[in-house]
Amino acid sequence: MLSNLFWKKKLPDKIPKVIQLIIQELKRSENQMDCLKKTYAILTSKYHGQKLGTFLRFFNLFTTDLEKIWKKSGPLHCTTFNYLFRVLLVRSGFFNEQDLEQKITFIYYISIHQYLKVKVNSNYVNIDGWAKIYGVKFGDYSHGFHS
Repeated sequence: MLSNLFWKKKLPDKIPKVIQLIIQELKRSENQMDCLKKTYAILTSKYHGQKLGTFLRFFNLFTTDLEKIWKKSGPLHCTTFNYLFRVLLVRSGFFNEQDLEQKITFIYYISIHQYLKVKVNSNYVNIDGWAKIYGVKFGDYSHGFHS
């Protein structure tokens, strides 16, 4: 997902069956916010960020196969995390690509980090599932020493 840091990687046409089942569940959401919160809960229960792991698992940045990504759990790069968010949210039918903005920030002012800004109705919600393990709440994002 290194290519996904500064621009949006195209969403895949083919979605693995296991992810299609999750999407079917998300389609039953009440509204955009409900879908966003469910997606956040699903992904943050399966994956999390890991500051040192970002560097130790550098080669995982090149993995784009959804099936391979989904088979694993635990530490995940922020770009891959956000790619999964985009796949689930857009395929749920509640959001389109224009509703999801990839944003760049810096952790400790030196380490580049990506989070999402999601348009829900006419408001925006920051989403940084990668940073939840560090106490960053739904609606906030990791930046500076705030992580």
